[in-house]
Amino acid sequence: MVKKMELRVLNYFVATAEELNMTRAAQKLLVSQPALSRQIADLEDELGVKLFNRQPRHLTLTPAGQYLLEQAKEILVLTAKTKSNLQSSAVISGDLTIAAGESYAMQRIMDILSNIIQDYPTVKIHILSGDYEFAEKKLNIGTVDFAVIIGNLNLSNYASLQLPEKDVWGVLMPEDDPLTKKDMITPADLISRNILNSQQADHMHYFDNWFGNYKDQVNFIGTVNLNFNGTLMVKNKAALMLTLDKLANVSKGSGLAFRPVTPSMKEPITVIWKHGTNLSPVAELFLNRLQASVSDD
Repeated sequence: MVKKMELRVLNYFVATAEELNMTRAAQKLLVSQPALSRQIADLEDELGVKLFNRQPRHLTLTPAGQYLLEQAKEILVLTAKTKSNLQSSAVISGDLTIAAGESYAMQRIMDILSNIIQDYPTVKIHILSGDYEFAEKKLNIGTVDFAVIIGNLNLSNYASLQLPEKDVWGVLMPEDDPLTKKDMITPADLISRNILNSQQADHMHYFDNWFGNYKDQVNFIGTVNLNFNGTLMVKNKAALMLTLDKLANVSKGSGLAFRPVTPSMKEPITVIWKHGTNLSPVAELFLNRLQASVSDD
């Protein structure tokens, strides 16, 4: 019987959940199939829930199993990251993980990361893309060192450094759209147009005041959390997209054009990390170089 949820057993569970086949999972783990089946059964007994629906030729995850899979992956990533940083504490090495939204200010961060890799070749960099909620969750559970947050949000619970750059909101459109004749886009320009919105902007109601009484006259067809996917819809002329400047290629021949909105809407970009956290050597190095970069501006 499993007495506690050991990391080894979590690894067994994750492998089984990914393969959804006990025989293939056992081969992947280099253990016997009966031994793996017994470990999974013991884990279910310990937790008091059923993790898998067992079919003759395959397995499916129960809701409890799906939840445990998500949590187990986070635990195993955090464990591996902690081990790597402890083993490399005497030198600048180990892993540096950053969760970030899409912003042209990431160029500053990428420049710093590139220099760190050149100076310390054993450092491993991991960039996770997502919106504010995604980045904050990863930071709170400890699987990332820093989060890059776009928007004027309450970040008082974190240590923070605001970058000099500001993201500018606008409308991405096909290069032959009639609105390309305008230098700036007003709410009235979008009446009856199909609009894709940023998922974070939609959740945070960024554009409610900007649209004002025109909002109900705009056809919002959906949201995107990654700018690239939205550009494909725009290229297909299925919609215009509310997005930030400098995220899409709007050079000649790209098929796309960007126009800022008026009244202007700009967003701050802030790097945050946990208060009172003892940063790993590589995380400390990154923060020092980022602070120096901002001071030089």
